Amino acid sequence: MDLGIAGKWALVCGASKGLGLGCARALVREGVNVAIVARGAEALQAAEAALRAEAAWAGSGQKVVAVAADIATDAGRAAAFAAPGGPGRDFDIVVTNAGGPPPGDFRSWERDAWLRAIDANMLTPIELIRATVDGMAARGFGRIVNITSSAVKAPIDILGLSNGARSGLTGFVAGVARSGLAARGVTLNNLLPGRFDTDRLTGTLEATAKKAGRSVQDIRAAQQRQIPAGRFGTPDEFGAICAFLCSAHAAYITGQNLLADGGAYPGTF
Repeated sequence: MDLGIAGKWALVCGASKGLGLGCARALVREGVNVAIVARGAEALQAAEAALRAEAAWAGSGQKVVAVAADIATDAGRAAAFAAPGGPGRDFDIVVTNAGGPPPGDFRSWERDAWLRAIDANMLTPIELIRATVDGMAARGFGRIVNITSSAVKAPIDILGLSNGARSGLTGFVAGVARSGLAARGVTLNNLLPGRFDTDRLTGTLEATAKKAGRSVQDIRAAQQRQIPAGRFGTPDEFGAICAFLCSAHAAYITGQNLLADGGAYPGTF
């Protein structure tokens, strides 16, 4: 299926690896120009090289621009918008993504911990939306996809910082998506990942195994058995879902929270 977005410009955050890179790769395969942003310069350079190879294979001549910056800061956002060869603020697609805050007991979190979580996982996506959405509306096309978490749908007690910050973003998006933007060709949706086979998941599995005194393989197998699909998802699968939400065919989907978890969430709604 031709997604109808070849030649568009996308900003993909946290795109040096994992789910962000999966999204960037899927968009490049559709002929989209991408600006990728991440804090780690070395991993970002490797991602840039891989995406340029994808672009060369696709043969559509699109651009890949990499910006080593912290998108959660004013300076980082300014760098992304000022990237040489990029479109400035005139992105057609924005994929927001930031690593989740650390787990723990809410009793131990001071105000600063909450502010860091809210800044990264709520206010940063809002700032990116604020900076780009009016331009999208003026041009008659825009797609914003926020990578949040399945914990928004089914909160996890030790992830209170993430539950709170991401739920705040979810409420904000629900209102803005219904503020007249869809009629002007702009959609806003949230993509909620469950367990995907990324470096972050590997680290979590190792920590769980160490605490339980079991092997990582045992913990991995036990967690996979809890998922109806019988496995963890892959970044490329996640990227394909993201690319569809960014497509011309998804214009009638807005203000939604799409859960991608292999069927792990047990509820009807």
